[in-house]
Amino acid sequence: MTTASISHLSSVVAANADAIDKDASKAHVVFKASAQAHDAVASTISLGKYSVEVDEPPALGGENTAANPVEYYLASLLSCQVVTYRVWADKLGIALDDISARAEGDLDVRGFFGFDDAVRPGFSEVRVVVTLTGPETRERYLELQETVDAHCPVLDLTRNPVPVHTVVETA
Repeated sequence: MTTASISHLSSVVAANADAIDKDASKAHVVFKASAQAHDAVASTISLGKYSVEVDEPPALGGENTAANPVEYYLASLLSCQVVTYRVWADKLGIALDDISARAEGDLDVRGFFGFDDAVRPGFSEVRVVVTLTGPETRERYLELQETVDAHCPVLDLTRNPVPVHTVVETA
């Protein structure tokens, strides 16, 4: 990570801390997404000015034209981990040259298809491997991992139930 990147992160954290100290309501952020179905099981997801395509492999009814929802979850988890490692390495003064990460999750489709209601429809386990390079000791990087695991928003979404309220509108 370059010195400019580190000072940029420090300034972002400091600016947020200052704004929130002056007005605690500034800590509340709302993220939004919308979806439009197309083809058999595909959808276009709008995320502000960005959009992503989502599909399923043929075994799940799709044409495999894009990543599927659980693959996007893995991508969300990994990208959130990378951001959180960068922020907390900077905050803790831990030198970090590079980060790479990979994840895989086990999913039993019997839950999704309703073949066995005793099987959950989501991942039964997710395994994440984060590779850190830099001059610090293993102990310092393990300290960083503990802090990241305590502060990563997407990891928190997985570890802790989040109330989801769904309303069906009909036209």
